[in-house]
Formats: sequence, structure tokens, C-alpha cells
Amino acid sequence: MTRMRTWGVVAALGATALVLAGCVAKTDVAASGALTVTSTDTSCEVSTGTATSGTLAFSVANSGSQVTEFYLLAKDGLRIVGEVENIAPGASRTLTVVAQPGDYFTLCKPGMVGDGVGRAAFSVTGDAVKASGDDATQKQKAVDLYAAFVKDQVEQLVPATATFVAAYESGDDEKARALFPTTRGYYERIEPVAESLGDLDPRIDYREVDAVAAGLSWTGFHRIEKDLWVPSQDALNADGATPAWQNWAPSTPTERATHGAQLIADVGQLNDYVHSDDFLKALDEQGIAGISNGAISLLDEVATGKISGEEDWWSGTDLYDFAANVEGSKMAFSLVKDFAVASGAQGSELSGRIDSGYADLEAALATHGSLSAGFVNYRQLTEADKRQLTDLINALAEPLSKLTSTILQ
Repeated sequence: MTRMRTWGVVAALGATALVLAGCVAKTDVAASGALTVTSTDTSCEVSTGTATSGTLAFSVANSGSQVTEFYLLAKDGLRIVGEVENIAPGASRTLTVVAQPGDYFTLCKPGMVGDGVGRAAFSVTGDAVKASGDDATQKQKAVDLYAAFVKDQVEQLVPATATFVAAYESGDDEKARALFPTTRGYYERIEPVAESLGDLDPRIDYREVDAVAAGLSWTGFHRIEKDLWVPSQDALNADGATPAWQNWAPSTPTERATHGAQLIADVGQLNDYVHSDDFLKALDEQGIAGISNGAISLLDEVATGKISGEEDWWSGTDLYDFAANVEGSKMAFSLVKDFAVASGAQGSELSGRIDSGYADLEAALATHGSLSAGFVNYRQLTEADKRQLTDLINALAEPLSKLTSTILQ
């Protein structure tokens, strides 16, 4: 399938943890006191691992040699509750958030790349609090934090891609095969961003059949995938008709170096974009509807690409992409859920159905593995397995299709 998507998906994963962050009055901050954070090149020390719900202010001092960032992450370790970036060596900045009772993680990211250092559990006790600020302020806060989420994912994608490419170029195919699906997970959560940038997504993520249909040179993850999982003599391409070995030969070491360098450059371009003013402007122009529509679009991505087993044609690692897309869709919903509930009884009922739909889909997917422990090869799924997943996707898609109109009431 040739994937043609719109920028509306990008705003989609969107806005972040509205229940967890909000507009904060200066007097509230002063009353709660500041937590201190010391960031170095190898550590992230927070003065305490517990706090009482309400307004929290983290005073972050950079004692390292690199520009750093500080994050407060939700329990899933993926959603960003709050972040402060561009803290120069020797400088300090403050992150202020309204935190609800629950479990979190703190994390610093020296160099503003990679998966960070000093990840530690952080617990908030006490009673639930209501974030202050008008509706527009809450929505803008959500968009800002979504931007932080995207940047975090791409910042992790950059070194993961470099490690993957190094294994591929050196001929360590076993290591490269192990890294292929996990590296792609960062991209799958934010790929609509790349899809808005002309031919960047085709260069990074097009399958062979898509590239041929579009008249493009075939590069990116899936070009490398075919080298790593050499097709058998009787295998067919994803079009179901062309022999996989027709006009095909494994890449030479020089060709591998070319393919690897191109992928690193393209991922680097994506990283530059998500740290640009153009990216922030594009997010601001979308609004709450883009977030809701993105939840739907990412689920459609599963339904039209992953469930058929066509995405990772050679490796059979489609379930990794499936899970990452579902994570993205669920995140997008979580960011607009409060707006749906606030719309009235109908919105609350709809939100409950969507929550149940995600839970059922995740439970079924978990019977085949997980992103952390690994998934079975997609070819091991029976037709009954695929039908169950398809039915659950369709059951979730129905209430999700009503989400945008509900939150815009």
C-alpha cells in the first residue's frame, strides 16, 4: 500500500497529559517550594523522590559539560508531563507543573540526544487537584508538551539509528536484525511528522512496492531490511506477483555504507525539523481537532498496513510497528480525553468505550509478545489471530470516529 497521510495526524499524538499539567499561579509555586535537580553528563539527582500533589517546581542546575534537558514522565515512561530544555552548562532553569497523585519518573538528557540518564521513580501523594487556567491555555500547554514528546522520540531515534546502521555496515547482521524493530519503534510513534515533509518519509520508510509505484529510488529502513532478511528463491515481493530475486542482489559493503549514510542523514533532517520554529508553528495551527483525528489516523495505519503483514515484508516484525502505532493512538486519545468528558454525559460514555477498546486490543496483542520482550514473527499468527485483532481494531475505530465531533461541541 502507498501511504498518503495528511499533516492533521501530526498534531495528533498531540497535546499531552492535560490532567497532569496546567497554568500555574506564582503564589502557588512559592507555597509548594522548589525541588532541586542536579544534572551532570552521567547523572540526574533529584532532591527527593516524593512530593505532595499540586504545583511542583523543579529547579534544574546543569553541572555538566553539555546542554541538557529535564523531564517529568508519566508512569508509562512515554508521556511527558513536563520538560525544560536548553539548559546550558553552569545555568539553571525551573520546570513548574501541576502534578496529580500517582507514579512518575524523572530523567535528564545531557546533549539533548539519546534516552537520557538518571531515570528514577518519583511518587506524588495527596488529593487530586484541578489545574487552573482557561480552556485556550490548557490546549496550548498540551500542544507544547506534545512538541516535547516528539523531540524526545526523535532524539532517541538518532542514536538508535546510528547503532543500527553501524551493525549493518559492519556486516553484523544478527545484531542489526535484533535492532531493526526496536529502532523503528521511535519512528512509528511520530512518523506523521516525517510524512508532512515532502519525500522525507518515503526516503526513510517506504516499502519497495511503494517506491517503485512512486518512481522513487528505494532507500531507508525497508531497503536495509531486505539485505538483513535475504528472501528465498521462491519468495514474492509485497505485490504478490514479482519474484523477490528478480533484478535483485544483496548490497555490497560499499552499497551498504551508502544506504546507511542516507538513513542517518534523513533521520538527522527529521531531528533538525522537530527542533525548529516551523515545527512549532505547524503544531499551533492544528488545534484540538488535529489531536483527535490523529488518534483515528494512527489506528487506521494499523488496520491498513500492519494487520495485513505488508509493512515489514521480509522480517515479519510487523507486530512491533503495530504496538508502537497503538501506543501513539492511545496517547493521542489520552491527551483529548478530558475535553470529551467535559462535554457532558455523552462524551463520558464515549470515553469509557474508547478506554475499553484500547484495553481489549492491548490484551490481545500481549498474547503475542511485547515491545520490551519481543513479539513473535507475524507469519506465526493464524488467520483466527488476525481476525481477532481486526475485529478489535474495528470495534475501537467506531467510537474513535466520533471523538472529534464530541470534543468540538
